[in-house]
Formats: sequence, C-alpha cells, structure tokens
Amino acid sequence: MIVHEPGRCAGCGKGLAGASAGMIRRQVTDVPPVRPAVTEHQMIARRCGCGTVTAAPAPAGVSAPVQYGPRLTAIGAYLWHGQFLSRNRTGQVLAELFGVTVSPGAVTAMVNRVAAALGPALEAIRAPVAAAPAAHFDETGFRVAGKLAWVHSASAGKLALITVHARRGREGMDAAGVLPVFGGIACHDAWAPYDGYAGVAGHGLCCAHALRELQAVTDAAADGTWCWASQAADALRQMKRLADAALAADGTLTSIDTIALAKARHRFRSAVLIGENETAARAGPLMAKHHALARRLRQRQDDYLRFTTDPLVPFDNNAAEREIRMGKLRIKVSGCMRSMAGADAFCAIRSYLSTTAKHGLGALDPLTQAATGQAWIPATP
Repeated sequence: MIVHEPGRCAGCGKGLAGASAGMIRRQVTDVPPVRPAVTEHQMIARRCGCGTVTAAPAPAGVSAPVQYGPRLTAIGAYLWHGQFLSRNRTGQVLAELFGVTVSPGAVTAMVNRVAAALGPALEAIRAPVAAAPAAHFDETGFRVAGKLAWVHSASAGKLALITVHARRGREGMDAAGVLPVFGGIACHDAWAPYDGYAGVAGHGLCCAHALRELQAVTDAAADGTWCWASQAADALRQMKRLADAALAADGTLTSIDTIALAKARHRFRSAVLIGENETAARAGPLMAKHHALARRLRQRQDDYLRFTTDPLVPFDNNAAEREIRMGKLRIKVSGCMRSMAGADAFCAIRSYLSTTAKHGLGALDPLTQAATGQAWIPATP
C-alpha cells in the first residue's frame, strides 16, 4: 500500500496537517519481473575407512548435469500444445518472459517428458469412457509428416480421450481402445464404421448433422416450392424443443408432451417418405445424394430420434466435435506435426488438458504434476 497525501489546500493554500481525512482507493495489478531460480544439487561422495566410496543419491527427477525444472517444463508444454504456439515461438516466449534460453529441441523434450508421464492418467480416462452408458465419438483429418492422419475422440461426462492414427476407420478406432469393449449408446455422425461394433447397445445419431444435410436439400430446391427437407427439419427442431422442456423440468423425459411428440414424429416420417419417393429416380449425383439422405433418415429414424426417449443421448454430437476441434486449430495455427510420435504426444496432452478442464482445474498445475512424473489422475466415476 502506498499512501499519497495532499500537500496544501487546493483552495486557500493552507497546510492540511490534522485536517479531517477521506480516502479514494485505486488498485493496480501487475506482475513483477520474473527471474529463473537455479538450484544446484551437490552429491557428496565420502570414502570409508574400508576403502569404499559412497556417494549421496541425486533427488528424484534430477538426472542430468543441467536440466529444466517441472514448472518450466509444464509452461513449455502448455504454450506449445495448450496455446498452439509454434515450437520456435514457444522458446522465444520462455526467453522473453522468464529469461531462460530454450532451444527447439529442448521444447520437444519438455513435451515428451510430460506426455511420457500421462500413461496412468490416460488409462484412468479410457476405462470409464468404455464403461459409460453413453459416449460420444468423432474423427477428423490431421496432417502428420506431410500425410493425412486421423484424430479420434471418445468422451463421456468429464472424461475425454483423444488419439491419432494413420487410418480413419475400424483400425484407428480399435487402436483407441474404447469402441472394441464399449457396451453403451454410441453417439456419432452416422459414419458407417461405427455400426460395425456388435457390443454397442445402440446408436444416437447427430441431428445437427442431419439439419445441415436437410438445409442443403432445401437450398437446392426451386424458389417458392414446398420442400420435404424443410418439413423434416422443422419437425426435428420441434422435437428438440419438446425434449429440452422436459429435461429442464425434471432432468428426465417422463414429462415430455407425448401428443405433440407423436405429431412431430409423424410430420418427420411423412416428409422423409415423400423425399425418398421424390428422389427415387436418382437422376444425377445430386438427386442420388438427396435420396440416400432420405433413405437413411427413414431407416435409422429411431437412432436419430433417440434423444426423445433416452435422456443420456443429446440432440447433437457437439461433445465429440469440441474435442477434435483443437487438433484442427493446432494445424491451422502452426502447421502439420512432423512425426507420429509428436502427434501422439499432442493428443495425449490434449486428452489430459480437456479432462482437467472438465473437472474445473487449470492447465498449469496438472501439467507441472505430470512433469514431476506424478500426473493428476481423474477419480473413478
């Protein structure tokens, strides 16, 4: 606290010693200059009378003549894979903010050090997601070493597992280790490989994707004409409003307006059937695409409308899409990953940070724990 006293009266010029006082407070928040602290560990060796020389052991984690501590390591990993700075810019920030000159190779070593400690945390995420009654799945392209790879996400509740693989389909999904043993409701975007897992109890298909596809059909229709896709989309939105109202009332779907729901389902079904009949000729690629959409909506109506019967299944698959969006942002900001090992480290750290964020934790402290070799472990649901 710094006290500022007036010198003399601004009116008459008299001194103000002993005069009645009031006070106005103004606070300035700032960060003091940061300097690195270097701790030197001296391991003394002593020779016994018997001739044996015994050296004191180094503290845990101190394994090199010169190395970076866990907090600086965590900051490096956070800047590179948490805030998507490039590797070189991460080193520049560490030098300018903290006065520590870090080479690009050292930044890579920091990230690898954190990622190597995340094995137990990732397993503590993978098993509960695989055992969840409902989980979200998605995948997206990810450039690695100049080639197209795929980031896969599996999430449930406060847990998120993000992996990378050279393949988009069954091989990549199996490698993530969730879907092969998953027995709940799989929420996804209707991509065919998700349907190949016999142990899955059911599917909840993303209606947000369906709305986008239906809007494309409406946009392609002649102006001023009635379009089956518009009716199907309106019916979907009506059912969402009914489900949202019931969930807001008591957290379940028991109070949903069944009469209004039945009418909306009928409008949806009628529109889809009309669309399937109108496009049955499949005269051209566009009509064939619209026919495939109408047929899919009819054949998988129960999966698309599962959000009206199961409170665990949401209207959309945004929970999964949010997990893979960070990978797309990483590529947009800093370019492709140079190796699959680097991509694995990125996905491991993103899984960890996404899960810590869902638990209300920041990024730096959990990363610092991982840099010490003792990563934060999510509690078993």
